Amino acid sequence: MAENNSSSTAGEPSRNETRFERADRNFSEILQELRVTQAGVQILFAFLLTLAFTERFPSLDTMQRATYVTTLLLAVLAAALFTAPAAVHRWLFGQHAKPLIVRVSSRLAGVGLGVLVFAVSGAVLLVVDVAVGRTGGIIASAGTLVVCAGLWGLLPLLVRGAADKNEDEGDDGKASGTSHDIRRPGPR
Repeated sequence: MAENNSSSTAGEPSRNETRFERADRNFSEILQELRVTQAGVQILFAFLLTLAFTERFPSLDTMQRATYVTTLLLAVLAAALFTAPAAVHRWLFGQHAKPLIVRVSSRLAGVGLGVLVFAVSGAVLLVVDVAVGRTGGIIASAGTLVVCAGLWGLLPLLVRGAADKNEDEGDDGKASGTSHDIRRPGPR
């Protein structure tokens, strides 16, 4: 008989699902996330591949070529990291390893996002460097790095901290009648 897990994990209320049912649900959620990121990586990779065959490519200086090659390789690595969960699942399919597959896939996706930050920033550096100049490219690339790192890294940490704080205070969203209320401070 399947083991029933009714305890809460990571601040989530109980879903009354087995360990394997939770793993199935979590893997489905990871796959949905990967669909979004893979599309972006594929578009970036296709863009980078076509650049080498443009008329202007031979006129790139050494820094621009190094940026191009580095960014292309980062995009390849990001694509490999985002597709690796499918390979892991395929090799371990039917071996009752879904919880392990979920943990490994989650780590691969996290590392993939880290690599993607640098690939996107490199692409911005290259394009803005060619279009506007080196200084503009560096500024735009640094800005891209900060924005992506903030949205993909810092924001989830802040949201998790807010969720933990709400849980510690016993705020389950019922006090205001809905769990979707946004509380704003009143006038001072």
